[in-house]
Amino acid sequence: MSMGTAERRGAPEDGGAARMTARSAPEAPEREIPAAVAGRPARERPDRPEEREARERPSGYRPLWREEPARRRRLPDPVRTAAVRAVMVVAVTLILAMVAFLSTMAESWLAFPMVIASVAGTVVATWGVLDVWVTRQVWNQRHGVVSMPSSTARAMRRERRRARRQARSAERGQGRIARRGGGAGRLSHS
Repeated sequence: MSMGTAERRGAPEDGGAARMTARSAPEAPEREIPAAVAGRPARERPDRPEEREARERPSGYRPLWREEPARRRRLPDPVRTAAVRAVMVVAVTLILAMVAFLSTMAESWLAFPMVIASVAGTVVATWGVLDVWVTRQVWNQRHGVVSMPSSTARAMRRERRRARRQARSAERGQGRIARRGGGAGRLSHS
């Protein structure tokens, strides 16, 4: 058996290291399972995806990494697009600067054009980074909750609330008219 096969199976050839498997006691309820389900035998409990995957894996399997929940929320799409664009421009600018430096050291004819290109790239990279900042500020102002009286998002929410209130009162008014209109043929009591 080759070394690669032994590693893939997870079983050491010399038998020196023992496999470690963690099993919980069947009586101990798990934290994420409700109390009504925890008392039932394991066969009757609803399967969680992690448990199903664990059963389908070979017994000596250990994942290379564990997925953890994200600590920060994902950036909004326009901000993420601007950030990706800025990173790409900065990367190209750094490559241009490195080529300019190496061509200058080698006293190549390419040194002067590369220096000009890296200066232009620096201007564009600065614009790209500022674009990320401006896009983020604009997005926060339009969609985010910014605790400033001048926030556009606050005014927009206020307008939406006002429009919903007016729509509900108009709907109620239409309902009253419809109810009154239904009894128009009857005589009123005086």
